[in-house]
Amino acid sequence: MPASLPFELTGLTLKPGRKLSMQLYDALRELIIGNPRSSGAKLPASRELAEMLDISRNTVVNVYERLFAEGFIETRVGDGTYVAQLHSPPKALPSGDVLAIEPQMHIGYRLPAASLFNHHRIHEGAPKAFRIGMPAIDLFPFDVWGRLQTRFWRSEPVAHMGYGHPAGEPQLRELIAQYLRHARGLKCDSSQIVITLGAQQAIMICSALLLCPEDEAVIENPGYWAAAGAFSCLGVKMHGIGVDDEGLLTAQLPQIPKARMAYVSPSCQYPTGATLSMARRMELLQWAEEKKAWIIEDDYDGEYRYSGTPLTPLAAIDQSNRVLYIGSFSKVMYPGLRLGYLVAPKQLVEQFLLVRTMASRQPPMNDQMAMALFLSEGHFQQHSRRMRRAALARRDALLEAWNLHLSHIGDMPLVSSGLHVTIRLPTLEKEQSLIALALSAGIEITPLSASWLPGSSETQNGRYGLVLGFACVKVPDIVLAVETLKRIWPQP
Repeated sequence: MPASLPFELTGLTLKPGRKLSMQLYDALRELIIGNPRSSGAKLPASRELAEMLDISRNTVVNVYERLFAEGFIETRVGDGTYVAQLHSPPKALPSGDVLAIEPQMHIGYRLPAASLFNHHRIHEGAPKAFRIGMPAIDLFPFDVWGRLQTRFWRSEPVAHMGYGHPAGEPQLRELIAQYLRHARGLKCDSSQIVITLGAQQAIMICSALLLCPEDEAVIENPGYWAAAGAFSCLGVKMHGIGVDDEGLLTAQLPQIPKARMAYVSPSCQYPTGATLSMARRMELLQWAEEKKAWIIEDDYDGEYRYSGTPLTPLAAIDQSNRVLYIGSFSKVMYPGLRLGYLVAPKQLVEQFLLVRTMASRQPPMNDQMAMALFLSEGHFQQHSRRMRRAALARRDALLEAWNLHLSHIGDMPLVSSGLHVTIRLPTLEKEQSLIALALSAGIEITPLSASWLPGSSETQNGRYGLVLGFACVKVPDIVLAVETLKRIWPQP
């Protein structure tokens, strides 16, 4: 039976099924907030309240300590515990230890809409089939990387143990500029390179510098959900533009006349895998020049091209300095490295450094210096080739196993770049049921529907599907996972 208290604590009840300390905290807090006249009232001693509620005294003591820390109550030496003088009672928080962010909540400017993140599961631990965004971690040269890290620390790097240059380690920036000139055809120098914690931070830096809250931006739809989150954090109004086999539908750009920025992944669009055609690249650049708009070019996995000649990056053919090129080492090295870069137009370098410094400092200096050695000694180039060969073999293994066992589920395309493949499905129900069954067997599959902006048309073709990463597990594990799915998924 729930216990009840008379007099000033009437209405305080504790019920089985929920942590007692949380119930007591919520109840006392609500009574204090809900009664403006309670300021200065004396609370029962902890032992007395524990006996009245038939609970542990430690539970009451812990609750009193929390209320005291939050300013709801105060203690008077030798005289007990009293309700504090609350001149402006704080707004009641939701139960629990975490503030719930509602989709329309405003604090200064719009926080990221919760609906952008509701369907995104953050996977931890060792890679497994078919996790997206992961390279062949099993092939990582741990011995080489360990030696480079050790070499750095044994050199007694006192000069590198401070904050460092706001743009990042100069040696690493020079090597990145050389790599981009050789491998991507970019005309850049080290002064334009800004080291970041990854692509998402680079997107936020670009947006914070070049956009204001309520400005409008264009984003691929479906697209990279974290990019949408970065824009949303800054209060930017997003417009989704569709994607087909040639990438972003640039013909739709005039429908958004106030857009000041466009985010694209032209080398391998996520999640469709499409490559932006040269004709559309030129249309996008022309749009940016005419509108004085900016383009964020996310080349997150440009090292993974399996057939044909890679198309020239937007930044390499931009004549108006409107392209902000961002890259990352996550897809060749490992995501936990948190090491990326931004190529800023020369006229904006100083402004970017100011924003970069205010946002956060650069990644750890030991990782930057180890990465510089990894590049300068040729390890990165060798490792990139090895990773590309492995990803190609694993792509082919997945395609063969899928066509043999699961072709009735949907057609698997032959992707020419990237680390994932998307299979289209007709309904949300089928998407959800297949993913749930896979997860029950320890197989991770990402829903295509989670990549669409909130409010996108339910009837739009290709809204539902399965996104499978194929690079992070070995060929035998890929085959085994497909055979497992064959057993647990519905048969034709």
